[in-house]
Amino acid sequence: MSGFFEDRRVVVTGGAGFLGGYVTEGLRKRGCRNILVPKIEDYDLVGAQDITRVYEDMRPDIVIHLAAVVGGIGANREHPGEFFYKNLMMGVQLIEQGRQHGIEKFVAIGTVCAYPKHTPVPFREEDLWGGYPEETNAPYGLAKKMLLVQSQAYRQEYDFNSIFLLPVNLYGPGDNFNVQTSHVIPALIKKCMDAIDGGQDRIECWGSGNVSREFVYAADAAEGILLATEKYNSAEPVNIGSGFEIRIRELAEKIARLTGFDGEIWWDSSKPDGQPRRRLDVSRARECFGFEAKMPFDEGLRATIDWYRTSRRSR
Repeated sequence: MSGFFEDRRVVVTGGAGFLGGYVTEGLRKRGCRNILVPKIEDYDLVGAQDITRVYEDMRPDIVIHLAAVVGGIGANREHPGEFFYKNLMMGVQLIEQGRQHGIEKFVAIGTVCAYPKHTPVPFREEDLWGGYPEETNAPYGLAKKMLLVQSQAYRQEYDFNSIFLLPVNLYGPGDNFNVQTSHVIPALIKKCMDAIDGGQDRIECWGSGNVSREFVYAADAAEGILLATEKYNSAEPVNIGSGFEIRIRELAEKIARLTGFDGEIWWDSSKPDGQPRRRLDVSRARECFGFEAKMPFDEGLRATIDWYRTSRRSR
């Protein structure tokens, strides 16, 4: 541990959320004495006045901006306007007021959804501007992508140190298992375990199952974010991922096996698949700040399933 974080005041927006919990824990392990989390009950980060209060109340040296309005394909299709507006307003105003308040560094967290729909695999950061994002999550992806434009523009004009990171799909203990807003791994785990509990012999899944995704364990993603916060100070975006790709059909079969569900997996091809493939080139993160994901995928899935099974019992 370098001591970089010890005396710095670090605001983590979204610090009470899924990824935020891992980031704040990582800060504690690094000896950070001032970890500041603006709770949604106290600060609406879509509003400029509340963002001003965050900066005046918390006086950060560094802001790690994790807060986002997110969801799976269904939530993105149902709320494209909300996802665009709220994510854009949060990020743009936090960066602008961070500049005005003279903070040392801003860490903007983007999304793999910012990549074009037909990006060559593996996704390289240089390919970000090669086309329009996949339609079902384009408003969210573009709202986040604008924070890269702002970060680079502010570095050029104001010498403002804002970096932009692109995490791939996250998973792990503490994930969101809400049926309306969850992503694919928690959604599949919940479907399998609900079917087991209900004595059902079939689960239904969206799309063809033939598209692929990459996943990174949330604790690994948090480590990548903190390494970048400490060591990376450049304009170019950086992927945060595992470099591992799996077809959704194979993922569903794996989760069924690990949860103990032995029924049929039925694919509803009338529902969208989303982006055809996702796998990141993760070499820049390794070269620039020494990040490599460590959690083996099956082990991470088991930990996530075990956590969810325990959390269900405790309700």
